[in-house]
Amino acid sequence: MERDLLDRITWYIPLLLSLTVHEWAHAWTAWKLGDDTARMLGRVSLNPIVHIDPVGTLLLPLIGIPFGWARPVPINPVRFRHSVSMPLGVVLTAAAGPISNILIGMVCVLLVVSLPIIWPTAAAETLPAVIELLSFTTMINVLLALFNMIPIPPLDGSRIVESLVPQGWRSLWNQFCSLGPFLLVGILLLPFAGINLLERPMQWVVHLLNSVSAMHSAGH
Repeated sequence: MERDLLDRITWYIPLLLSLTVHEWAHAWTAWKLGDDTARMLGRVSLNPIVHIDPVGTLLLPLIGIPFGWARPVPINPVRFRHSVSMPLGVVLTAAAGPISNILIGMVCVLLVVSLPIIWPTAAAETLPAVIELLSFTTMINVLLALFNMIPIPPLDGSRIVESLVPQGWRSLWNQFCSLGPFLLVGILLLPFAGINLLERPMQWVVHLLNSVSAMHSAGH
């Protein structure tokens, strides 16, 4: 029981921090582009409390599902600076979240590579635990980035695609968007049917982390 609780805390903390950075990146980018809507609501913050969603940030993780989401950051494209077109501003703001997760994952991989070098005196039981946490954080962030880039509302990918859809296809896109909630639920249920759209990318990440670990084992 204690081990199970410890495991949940171990993956919940990086999940919470990753979701927080994701939403902060949206808010910060919009602010820098001239839209202070999120800033006025206190969302340009790395305080997890301001980004918490009752279901995605609390309920699902607490019942043991190692995935979730935070409260969406509101933006108002009309408030972007005149030097930034609304479509470009929306693309940059939407992409900021997944990009932040990719950057976190890259930093974690670099730490996995460098920690045994810069921290060679770490206790035998300490370093593997830290590397395991960093590896999990990497996978969580890659998963968040890939999932959010799926072009289905309300995910970030849909906002990017919407900004790029030609006017002649707008009606078709709107019809597709009306199915967004149903499509999203379908994607979330696919793993229960034995289908995982993100399995290959995640296997690549696991292979990368295993290769890094193997190199260190061989070096020692």
